[in-house]
Amino acid sequence: MSEFKEVTVTKAASVYFDGKVTSRKVTFNDGSFKTLGIMMPGEYKFGTNEEELMEITAGECDILLAGATEWQNISGGQSFGVPANSSFEVRAKTLIDYCCTYIS
Repeated sequence: MSEFKEVTVTKAASVYFDGKVTSRKVTFNDGSFKTLGIMMPGEYKFGTNEEELMEITAGECDILLAGATEWQNISGGQSFGVPANSSFEVRAKTLIDYCCTYIS
């Protein structure tokens, strides 16, 4: 899906890692939401409360899920899942454009 219709977008960005990662919340009519964001090249660790689907819409990164021992390469057009109450690490090799879906 390349666009979302009939949504509310939170105007203020969430800013992390000294501005190197930003996102904006997109809320759907049913109350579900996603975040759309950008990651600058760098290394980051994120914690999760809910199960997430991370779609990388552009860029290239390596990811390491909690408990995993091997990094996975992810490029634009690919995605990965993250369990609830977990964490994951990202090594952004390029600027990353992403969409995060929260699964309840």
